[in-house]
Amino acid sequence: MKYKLKHQTLYTYVNEVHNYQSILCLQPQNSAKQICKNFKIEIEPKPSKIYSRTDYFGNIQHYFSLHQSHQSLKVTVSSEVEVLENATKPINPITCEEARLKFTTDRSLKIEVLQYQLPSQFITWDEEITAFAESCLLPKTPLFEAVLNLIKKIYTEFQFKSGSTNVNTPLKTVLKERRGVCQDFSHLAIASLRSVGIPARYVSGYIETLPPIGKPKLEGSDASHAWISVYVPEMGWCEFDPTNNMIPQQRHIVTAYGRDFADVSPLKGIIFSSGDHKVKVEVDVIPLI
Repeated sequence: MKYKLKHQTLYTYVNEVHNYQSILCLQPQNSAKQICKNFKIEIEPKPSKIYSRTDYFGNIQHYFSLHQSHQSLKVTVSSEVEVLENATKPINPITCEEARLKFTTDRSLKIEVLQYQLPSQFITWDEEITAFAESCLLPKTPLFEAVLNLIKKIYTEFQFKSGSTNVNTPLKTVLKERRGVCQDFSHLAIASLRSVGIPARYVSGYIETLPPIGKPKLEGSDASHAWISVYVPEMGWCEFDPTNNMIPQQRHIVTAYGRDFADVSPLKGIIFSSGDHKVKVEVDVIPLI
């Protein structure tokens, strides 16, 4: 599938901002699964220079600074992305118990995945989350099947509700109230897996949304999305979408991988000003024929 992708963020400030520093993590990845073409960043007011770099996790980031006073900031990122058809992998029948043992005894594998087994900024766990995980990740169950059970449990037992949480909402609250958004469900799934010794990482990107039958797609109706990637021995990193109870295919576009949202925040910065601000984000994922 080929897509035209547009991500626009508009900040408006009550008082003038005199200095602004920002890092963007919005460029779709080039990998064996997808190709990104014609990537472009437009910023108003225009910075003197935009710097790019590849971070520790292999994501492309862009940095810019603004030193002129302004009361609004608009960042528009556009590109064309081709998501390739995934080759079907034979599923390794290794059980959860066997996989945990391999992560402990295989030294080179342990070094590779350890950072995705430990707590991170937005992912910690307690006895309740471990118990939630253990209801699906049974020792004798094949790991791949167990992860499918976990994402199905989140999909069926939790309500997707925009605005019910924010990035700082504790996972204990998400687990108790049984509601949240894709970011929460991905963090919960990752915390569950890590709590029983299974490496898991956070995936940020986009998913093409389909309008109701007979209705046109509205501009800006798509959104940033999040899902998870789990390491299955002899299969490598395998992706799962707990929000939609599915294995990502050609409708999922990957922007970045990290330990959690903190590593892959689309846009983060420091402002030198006072007063409140508002932010509006619009995303379009348009299929190209």
